[in-house]
Amino acid sequence: MISNKLTENTPKLEKATTVSRRRIRICHECDLVLALPALKNGEKADCPRCTHTLVRRQRNAAERSFALALASVIMLGLSLSFPFLGFSVKGIGNGIELSQTASTLVGFHQPLVAICVLLTVLVLPFLYLSALSWLCIGILQGKLLPHSRLIARTLAYVTPWMMVDVFVIGTLVSLIKIVGMAEVELGLSFWTLCGYALLLLLTTQSVDRDWLWQAIDSEPKAPEGIILGQSGAPQGLVGCHTCGLVNKIVAKGRCRRCEEPLHPYKGPNTQATLALLVAALIMYLPANLYPIMITTSLGSTEPSTILKGVLLFFQSGDWPIAVIIFTASILVPVGKMLALLWLCWVVHQQQQQPLNRLKKVRLYRVTEFIGRWSMVDVFVVAIMVALIRTGSLMSIAPGPAALAFTAVVILTMWAAILFDPRSIWQPTPAVPNNELPSSLPKENHHV
Repeated sequence: MISNKLTENTPKLEKATTVSRRRIRICHECDLVLALPALKNGEKADCPRCTHTLVRRQRNAAERSFALALASVIMLGLSLSFPFLGFSVKGIGNGIELSQTASTLVGFHQPLVAICVLLTVLVLPFLYLSALSWLCIGILQGKLLPHSRLIARTLAYVTPWMMVDVFVIGTLVSLIKIVGMAEVELGLSFWTLCGYALLLLLTTQSVDRDWLWQAIDSEPKAPEGIILGQSGAPQGLVGCHTCGLVNKIVAKGRCRRCEEPLHPYKGPNTQATLALLVAALIMYLPANLYPIMITTSLGSTEPSTILKGVLLFFQSGDWPIAVIIFTASILVPVGKMLALLWLCWVVHQQQQQPLNRLKKVRLYRVTEFIGRWSMVDVFVVAIMVALIRTGSLMSIAPGPAALAFTAVVILTMWAAILFDPRSIWQPTPAVPNNELPSSLPKENHHV
């Protein structure tokens, strides 16, 4: 994949007065106004100020996305049609299907946790794949299918909440836990689930939202009189976070192309993020103080907290798994909350060093990316509860911490989504000369 950062390797743009207004974009992470170069298949364009990837061109984009989406749906169907996992101990065993990892939790009075597992692993991915297939079919036949714009708007909202890859890791952790006390049998559904997770990841990476919206509706142009190399907010401009179209800022405005509500930058506003972080901190206490699993073996009951589970892995010599659980369940949530709290504090400071802004936005990207991996422990609970059910000989029930920890993961993810990374770069009247792409002259240019 060739990376195009709009620097000296960028193909020469036309003079500013001849740049097509269809190629004007505003970076969602730093609010920089720029013009896209002509990109070949396999190339991507990164923002010259914050390095955020603006577009990523794919060869035969519609055919590729449709083929991957169709293959993913087939793998999902196979994963639901065959046995998932099985185990046996002293001649007594149990086997489950993939859907039982959610349905069993309802019987233990954990419907909210069950809904989260069901949505993140099965429902939302299926809706995403169906929506993408619907759009690709319309594009390939040259005539959009009904409600294509509305369906395309949903893709960006669904993507962060699909966690099939995290569920696969949770399954592997569960297997290592079970191997020490019983014989484990891997069903065909386990292998198709791994293929489903891989294909879903490839499908999401194949989607270039900029190209997708150009294929849906390429008519709208950016407003006139735009100055390249400066921030969009001071010019009264805002880039749509859904389709990327540059719009004029108006009260309660919506995008002219996709009709999504616009979110112009109006200065640092961290109230929503801070409120969600406070809620997450409150829920983090019961998530660690109360047991997340309750194990019954030969009539004796033993509750287990997250930290106790980590210590048991360390004591048994399973250091890699202990490190994974400690990182995902303790280090990641705490680190993410501290990082977001620090970023909320930083953006309200009057003095900001330009050289540190890139490091801050990279920290934000890391916190946004790693938050979903904390769901590993929740998935482990769902799998263990469904699989280990042999009465008084051995059984596992979810503890009260399961719901609290699920809430922590959702609240921190939501807090990261609502944090506006543009506040890291503002106020920034213009890009310094040494940060301007060499294909643009150093002075301001009107389009």
